[in-house]
Amino acid sequence: MPDAVVIGSGPNGLVAANVLADAGWDVVVVEAREHPGGAVRSDTGVHPDYVHDVFSAFYPLAAASPVIRGLALDRYGLRWSHAPGVVAHPLADGRCAVLSRDPERTAASLGDFAASDAEAWERLHHLWQRVGDDLISCLFTPFPPLRAGLRLIARTGPDEALRLLRTMLLPARRFGDEYFAGEGGRLLIAGNALHADLGPESALGGGFGWLMCMLGQEFGFPVPVGGAGRLTDALVARLRDRGGTVHCGRAVTRVVIRDRTAVGVRLDDGTGIPVRRAVFADVPAPLLYERLVGAEHLPARLVSDLRRFQWDFATVKVDWALSGPIPWESAGARGAGTVHVAEGVDALTCFAGQLARDRVPDVPFTVLGQMTTADQSRSPAGTESAWGYTHVPQHIRSDAGEGGIVGRWDEREKEAFADRVESGIERLAPGFRASIRARRVLAPPDLERLNPSLVGGAVNQGTTNLHQQMMFRPVPGTGRPRTPVRGLYLCSATAHPGGGVHGAPGANAARAALRSPRMPRRRR
Repeated sequence: MPDAVVIGSGPNGLVAANVLADAGWDVVVVEAREHPGGAVRSDTGVHPDYVHDVFSAFYPLAAASPVIRGLALDRYGLRWSHAPGVVAHPLADGRCAVLSRDPERTAASLGDFAASDAEAWERLHHLWQRVGDDLISCLFTPFPPLRAGLRLIARTGPDEALRLLRTMLLPARRFGDEYFAGEGGRLLIAGNALHADLGPESALGGGFGWLMCMLGQEFGFPVPVGGAGRLTDALVARLRDRGGTVHCGRAVTRVVIRDRTAVGVRLDDGTGIPVRRAVFADVPAPLLYERLVGAEHLPARLVSDLRRFQWDFATVKVDWALSGPIPWESAGARGAGTVHVAEGVDALTCFAGQLARDRVPDVPFTVLGQMTTADQSRSPAGTESAWGYTHVPQHIRSDAGEGGIVGRWDEREKEAFADRVESGIERLAPGFRASIRARRVLAPPDLERLNPSLVGGAVNQGTTNLHQQMMFRPVPGTGRPRTPVRGLYLCSATAHPGGGVHGAPGANAARAALRSPRMPRRRR
């Protein structure tokens, strides 16, 4: 009988297990899939000579996270690699906004769009230098972040703290209007906001885009050498080194509850694992409460609120094995690990508007990863392992393009949409298509099949919009990892602070259990 069972071996579940093991708990992790990692996995499924990350790929939040850094995963084989540039946003006229780990280079890039924008970027960077550490602490600690918030107010004063809060809540378009005269800075802010589902007109988009830019400038957008799976390997190795156990290919079908307390889990083969202290769920809150717990164990208000839970947009991801580097016409894009493909902020607004109306975009905004540029081990010398992802509606009403995509996501629809993605790249990099040796298209049903936590292809496990963040995540009045069932903790990305590979939901849940009035260890 272990002290704790963790349902799911995504990064949050593995972080929770590691934190508990560090405190001396006996921990068992149970994973339904054949391999651990959740959305942090890599394979050679596109071409045997090319390593592709199946889901997530770049990890600025992991590099910035005090949780991940505190685990010292380098002792377990994890090594980070960086592309020469962090993010590039090229335009058809040859101009290119480039985010660099050198703030002066970033400023100079934006100065090419408007001379005053170099100074504007420097002011934003100086602001980050003053408040960045406290903002990171606010992001990665349970809500409300009292200590970090008080430190931030003490550092800035109440008036400036209030103005900073306003800035963080700005939509990306308004943020760009207030800070930049040219297009370059606006592109970096709005493009990074759309790494989530925050369109240019969405509240919080400006603050989120600025945060991602500053994290990229300070920590880069690093990748694990050898593939995303190396991060999972390090987390698993560290856990096992501390006596923890990971069981794969065994699905949990029920949290066993007695006297309003979680006492174990039941597996799909009918066997059970009782626990002495607690159960941790690295699964989306709707799946946990509706399938593994059941309404009979939950307050009626929570059951009602779950009906309003909003998933983020669905995702389509295309992987390519390329015979050579992508032939970008803009030099700034050639050395960047991440490239944004969209012709201006207005194009991003059009894209987000089509999604809001449940229309398949005719010109997708693509976030493209040049993985061999970031890590030379990903493919043979002189080639490129690359991918691009974009969003589509969860429920499709119509197609803004000519392909007649209705959401069946059969081979015809997947190929038609991948062709749209490639057309956008080809406009900025003529000859791109001629370099494709092999490709793989993962539509929303494919992503959910490969990782059931990505419901409908929602990679953030719930919208990043303001109405479902902080104390509203996953439903109003929660914001912390405790659940209505004693001894059951939510440690997935549906808990605050949300999506991204940073381990905060897992660490927050583990620490909440460690701080709780210690339940006596249950005997066999």
